Amino acid sequence: MSVTVTYSNGKHNHSKLFNIYFLIFALIAVIAISITSSWFLYSNFSSQAIQLKIAKTQQKYQQQADEVLALRQETDLKIAVFASKVGMMQAEVNRLSLLGDELAKNASLTRGEFDFNLKPAIGGPIDTDSSYAVDLQALLEEMDLLSFEVNNRSQQLSLLETMLLNHNITDEAVLSGRPVIQRGSWLSSNYGVRKDPFTGRATMHKGIDFAGNNGMHIIATGAGVVTWSGRRSGYGLLIEINHGNGLSSRYAHAKELIAKEGDVVGKGQTIAIMGSSGRSTGPHVHYEVLKSGRQVDPKRYVYR
Repeated sequence: MSVTVTYSNGKHNHSKLFNIYFLIFALIAVIAISITSSWFLYSNFSSQAIQLKIAKTQQKYQQQADEVLALRQETDLKIAVFASKVGMMQAEVNRLSLLGDELAKNASLTRGEFDFNLKPAIGGPIDTDSSYAVDLQALLEEMDLLSFEVNNRSQQLSLLETMLLNHNITDEAVLSGRPVIQRGSWLSSNYGVRKDPFTGRATMHKGIDFAGNNGMHIIATGAGVVTWSGRRSGYGLLIEINHGNGLSSRYAHAKELIAKEGDVVGKGQTIAIMGSSGRSTGPHVHYEVLKSGRQVDPKRYVYR
């Protein structure tokens, strides 16, 4: 079966014979190609859209996982800080207990209020509303208990200090004079802002320095109770004496410590040997006077 197509160009007439089956086949082929191309384009676009959606979802999940990890690391760091503070507080409780025992022994006091080995009586109901992890909650409870014990020990020591000072050393507790009086010693640095000998920057010097020779005797400038005898960061080997009434003194950078924690020392008593321990450029004693826990200019006490 065929179809004749006649057309004219103005001068001549032309005729062509077409097989109708061929035309139908060509039309079907064109339609099939169009459908196939459309399906391919749609499939390709749909696949890209799904891949993009999956990638965005994966990115979101990864971001959430990173946030959870960061939160976990932050929590672990906070727990580590808490644990470190608990250790420091426990060490301070032990130090206060040893100091209290020594002071009570020196004062021949045996009453229960000065028994530093006895745990303070505490109590209270159980808090059933807990929103913390077990380890963290236990750590916080231990910190609260240690804080209570430190406060309890401090109150005991304060009362004991008052009794000791009132009975034994009140007459000599007034601070005056220099911490080193041997010939060859001199005031090498004043209290106040100065050029730091290590960094070269302007810094506050919260004491006065008396330079001298290794082996010179460092003496207490007033009677009191030794509350620190040991090494401390920056100070090197340090002696700290509580003179009562909120006044205390420090003697730093020693070569050797003679007075021990808990000792009751008299004015002019040798408590240490001059050296250059800690943050020091040479043999000297760094002398501080503290009033209510804050450093003041020692000169007013040295020259009165």
